[in-house]
Amino acid sequence: GAKGTCSSRCGDRDGLCSCHPTCSGLRTCCSDFRDFCLEISPYSGSMMGGKDFVVQHLSWLDPTDGVICRFKESIQTLGHVDSSGHVHCVSPLLYETGRIPFTLSLDNGRSFPRSGTWLAVHPSKVAETEKSQLVNQTRWQYYGTADTTGNLTLTWQASVLPTEAVTIELWGYEETGKPYSGEWTAKWSYLYPLVTNLPNSGFFNFTPKPAPQKYQRWEVGALRISSSKYYAGEKDVHALWSDEHALAWHLGADFQEDPVAWARAQCLAWEELEDQLPNFLEELPDCPCTLAQARADSGRFHTDYGCDIERGSVCTYHPGSVHCVRSVQASPRYASGQQCCYTEAGTQLLTADSTGGSTPDRGHDWGAPPFRTPPRVPGLSHWLYDVISFYHCCLWAPDCSRYMRRRPSSDCRSYRPPRLAFAFGDPHFITFDGANFTFNGRGEYVLLEAPLTNLRVQGRAEPGTTPEGTQDRGTGLTAVAVQEGNSDVVEVRLAGGAGVLEVLLNQEVLSFTEQSWMDLKGMFLSAAAEESISIMLSSGAGLEVSVQGPFLSVAVLLPEKFLTHTRGLLGTLNDDPKDDFTLRNGMVLPPSSSSRELFRFGADWAVENASSLLTYDSWFLVNNFLYQPKHDHTFQPLFPEETTPDPTQATEAAELCGDNHFCRFDVMATGSLSVGNATRMAHQWYQHRVQSLKPVRSCGWLAPPPNGHKEGISYLMGSTVYFHCNSGYSLVGAETSTCQADGTWSRPTPTCQPGRSYAVLLSIIFGGLGVVALVALIYVLLRRRKSHM
Repeated sequence: GAKGTCSSRCGDRDGLCSCHPTCSGLRTCCSDFRDFCLEISPYSGSMMGGKDFVVQHLSWLDPTDGVICRFKESIQTLGHVDSSGHVHCVSPLLYETGRIPFTLSLDNGRSFPRSGTWLAVHPSKVAETEKSQLVNQTRWQYYGTADTTGNLTLTWQASVLPTEAVTIELWGYEETGKPYSGEWTAKWSYLYPLVTNLPNSGFFNFTPKPAPQKYQRWEVGALRISSSKYYAGEKDVHALWSDEHALAWHLGADFQEDPVAWARAQCLAWEELEDQLPNFLEELPDCPCTLAQARADSGRFHTDYGCDIERGSVCTYHPGSVHCVRSVQASPRYASGQQCCYTEAGTQLLTADSTGGSTPDRGHDWGAPPFRTPPRVPGLSHWLYDVISFYHCCLWAPDCSRYMRRRPSSDCRSYRPPRLAFAFGDPHFITFDGANFTFNGRGEYVLLEAPLTNLRVQGRAEPGTTPEGTQDRGTGLTAVAVQEGNSDVVEVRLAGGAGVLEVLLNQEVLSFTEQSWMDLKGMFLSAAAEESISIMLSSGAGLEVSVQGPFLSVAVLLPEKFLTHTRGLLGTLNDDPKDDFTLRNGMVLPPSSSSRELFRFGADWAVENASSLLTYDSWFLVNNFLYQPKHDHTFQPLFPEETTPDPTQATEAAELCGDNHFCRFDVMATGSLSVGNATRMAHQWYQHRVQSLKPVRSCGWLAPPPNGHKEGISYLMGSTVYFHCNSGYSLVGAETSTCQADGTWSRPTPTCQPGRSYAVLLSIIFGGLGVVALVALIYVLLRRRKSHM
C-alpha cells in the first residue's frame, strides 16, 4: 500500500508515517492507523469459537459488500454490520490457544487490508457467562450408572444470543489415525440436535435417550447452542458451547444395562492400547519434593486449578491432597504433562499409596505448540488419553489399579530446584551464587544473558524522587524486558500511576481485563497475582516481576542446565560467588571490590542500542534512553561506604531495618522510610523463596510388605515408615525404616510369613509344653504302676 496509509502495513515503521504500536505515544501514526490496525472488543474467547466481537473505531454506515473475517490466512468466517454501522466478526472453531492473527475484508473477500489479533483461550479459562452450564455436571457424566437417571438440565445466559429461538446440538470430539504418525488428526464433528426451535429462555430440561448406534463411538463432546436460523451443524456461527465432558448420557443401551461391565471392557481396551504406545513417562520431569518447592519453582510448575490451595483445596479427583501443580511445558517429544499433588503436611501424595495421588498425562492439559494435531490439542487430547480412561477404570468401574499402573506418580529423587537471582530496591542485586552488591546506575543494563538458549533479560533504572520532589541520588528498576531465542518480547514496566504495572508484548500494551493467563510464542504469561507478573519460558526459566514501593523487583529462576552459561549483572552461575563480577571482556573483579569499583562493573553491562529489548514509545524515553548513552556517566550516585546519615534518620532506620543493610541504605539514599520498608519486605520475600527452594533428599517410595501394610507416606530424609503384618502373619525383619542423608533407607522392607504370628507361636509353645507335661505324667504313672506290681 501507499506509504502514507496503514492499509496492509500494520507493524511497519517506515514510510511517511508509522503503523507501529509505538506510534500513538510518539504521535507519528498515519491518519488511518485505527481504521486498518484493528482493536477489537472482546479480544478473547474460547478456542471452540462462536464468539461475536466488534471492531472498534471502524464504522460502515452504508455497507455495500459482504464482511469476511480470515484467521491464520486460511479459516474464514462471515461477519456482519449492525444497525449502528459497527463491524462484527465471529471467532472460528480452532484446535489451538494463543494469539491468532486475523485480517478483515469489507469487499466480500477480494482484499484483506485490515489486520488484528484474536486471543483463543483454553475452554476452562472462559468466564462462566460465556458458556452454557451443565447443571450438576457430575450427574451428566454419570448418567446411566447406578441410581443416576431422570432429567438433565442445561442453562445459559439468553441475552448473549440475540435470537428468539435456538437449536441445541451435540458435537463429538475424536482423534483418528495411527498415534504419533503423520496421519494422526483431531476432529470435532456435528452429531445430532437435541432440540430445534426452542424458545431462547436460557433453560432446557430433557430426558436422555440412547443415541443411534452410528454416534456411540463418540464418548467426549460438548453441546452447542445457536440461533435456529442456521442450518444443522453450520460451522463458525455465533454460539455458546458447554464444557467438554464425558457423554455417559448419550451412550447406548448396553452401557445403561450394565455400565460396570461396559466400562471395564473399555478400561481393558485402553490398557491394551497403552501397552502399544511409546512410554511417555521417561521424558517427564520429576516432581518437586515438597509443596513449598512446587509453589516456588514458578518457571517450571504452575497451579493445577482442579486442586488449588488458594481456592479452598477442592480436590475432587485427588482426595487427600490440598494442592496440585502441573509442569508448565509439555515434554519435547510426546507433548506429555507432569502433575504433582501434595498433602497438608507438604509432602507428595503418590498413586502407589492412594488413588488421590498425582497422575501424569499422555496429553498435556494445556496442549503444546504447534498445537492443532494430537496429542497437542489443548484440553481435548488430554480428555481422550487421560480423562475418559479415568472414567472407564475408576469412576464407572472399580478397576482403578489398572489406571494407576499406567499413570504412576513421579517421585522426586532426581528433582533439582532452580537457582534464584534477585534485583530489588535501590537497586540491589543478589546473584545466582549468592554474591550481593548495590549498583545505582541510571540507564539500561543487561541483567542476564544465557547463550545456551539465547535468553536475554534487560532492565531500565531511573532515579526516584525525594518527598520534597527533588531527584534522588539512588535509582531503581522501572522496566524489565525478556526474550528467549525467537520468542515474543515481553516488557513489564511501571506505568504513569504509582505502583501500576504495564505489560507490553512486542512493544504493544497488553490488556488483562479479560484474561490473566496468556499463551505466547515461546512463553506463558500470568497476571493472576496482584501487582505481579510471572513469565514462564520454554526452557524452564522463569521471571517474577513485582511492584515493591516506587520500583520494580525481579526474580529470575534458572534450571540447573544453565550452570556455567550466564553472564551480566546477575552473575556467573557456577556455584562460585568469587567470579560473579565478571566484565564483558572476561576480567573478574574480586568480591572485596568497593562499591565504586562495582559501579564500573555495572556500567560495563550497559545495553547496546542494536540489541535493546526495551520500548521507546514516548519522547521522554526516546530522548533520555534511545538517543543517549545507555549508561549515564553524568549521574552521580550515592555509594554505601560514603554515606553519612542524619542521626535522627539513622535511629528511625535502625528501628525499621534492624540488621538489614539493604533497607538501611535505601532509607539514607531516598530519605524515605516507606522505600526502606519496601526493600526490607522484598528481601524477606527473597529469603523465604531461597528457603523454599532448598534441596531436599528423597529415598523414593518404599513398598509395604506383602500380606502386610505400612504407616507413613513421606519418603524424605528423616522420615520413618512403620511396617505391620496382617492377621495370621508375622514380621520377619525390621519394624521400621528411616530415610537417611545419603538417600537410602536404613532397612529394607521386611516380609510377612504365614502361621508365625505371636498368637500362633504362643499356642505352639504352650501346646508343646502341654504335650511334654502329658507325656511326663503318663511316664510317671506307668513307672508307679510297674513299681507297685
